[in-house]
Amino acid sequence: MMLNMVQALNQAMHQEMERDDKVLVLGEDVGVDGGVFRLTNGLLEKFGKERVIDTPLAESAIVGTAIGMAAAGLRPIAEIQFMGFIYLAMNQIISHAARLRNRSRGRFSVPIVIRTPYGAGVKALEHHSESTEALFCQIPGLKVVVPSTPFDAKGLLVASIRDEDPVIFLEPTRLYRAGKQEVPETLYEVPIGKAKIVREGEGVSVVAWGAMVPVVEQAAETVGQSGLFPEVIDLRTLAPLDRQTVLDSVKRTGRLLIVHEAPKTCGLGAEIAAFVAEKAMFQLEAPILRVTAPDITVPLAKGEDYYYPSAERVARGIQRIMEL
Repeated sequence: MMLNMVQALNQAMHQEMERDDKVLVLGEDVGVDGGVFRLTNGLLEKFGKERVIDTPLAESAIVGTAIGMAAAGLRPIAEIQFMGFIYLAMNQIISHAARLRNRSRGRFSVPIVIRTPYGAGVKALEHHSESTEALFCQIPGLKVVVPSTPFDAKGLLVASIRDEDPVIFLEPTRLYRAGKQEVPETLYEVPIGKAKIVREGEGVSVVAWGAMVPVVEQAAETVGQSGLFPEVIDLRTLAPLDRQTVLDSVKRTGRLLIVHEAPKTCGLGAEIAAFVAEKAMFQLEAPILRVTAPDITVPLAKGEDYYYPSAERVARGIQRIMEL
């Protein structure tokens, strides 16, 4: 069936809650209102208020409660309304969710999924357009997942719910209803930790994730008119990184361009550039380049178009690296 990302994620939660009665959902407005973007629509009516829990406006309490539920044997899906609100739960995420397995020497695990919309591109208010995924990628014990298509969104969410470790599941707000794709009605998993080559090519590898993937694809179409055919990689999982797929691609193409909507300094692109430089230095034919947002807070609506990496900027980046 043809689904957008919202519908695909909703279907994944419906089906996993039907399959496993230990799966539950909690968060602000997830029940009666079906979530701020209606991702949990219909869950309350089907599974009741004991498994679809409307919480107070307290992100630390949402995640802390989910950690206790997980340690007791449940599989909670905690929704944080926007990524900019997740900072209030950082102590629970870093000090407890990520460490409990190690702290208890394997006696307890924390199979929770923390879902949150992230990223700019929809001209939202402050704290509603954050793209600070690199904060979580540095924390041992956390997995960080970012789908870019409805098909991957459903399969990655199913895999995340079934995973024994805590997963930060970032949903690109810009792509929620951007388009539809054929999504199997049956349950399936997209493996965590495996990137996807979206477009095979030559001359340069372009690595992106989330809402940047269709931007890169659009740029690839543009430069294709002038005879450039970049290889496009969708990471899908940011922690653990599929380093091998990236390295294999760069060794074939000889160049690497990294695109992300987070600020440039200490963004995940810096880590990708570092490990490629360490492992494929002698295969590189040009310096590694990045196309990113500037090192500023996401501006309000009138300034967002100047901030957000566009297909035009990515196309210029591809053309520049090919000239080096």
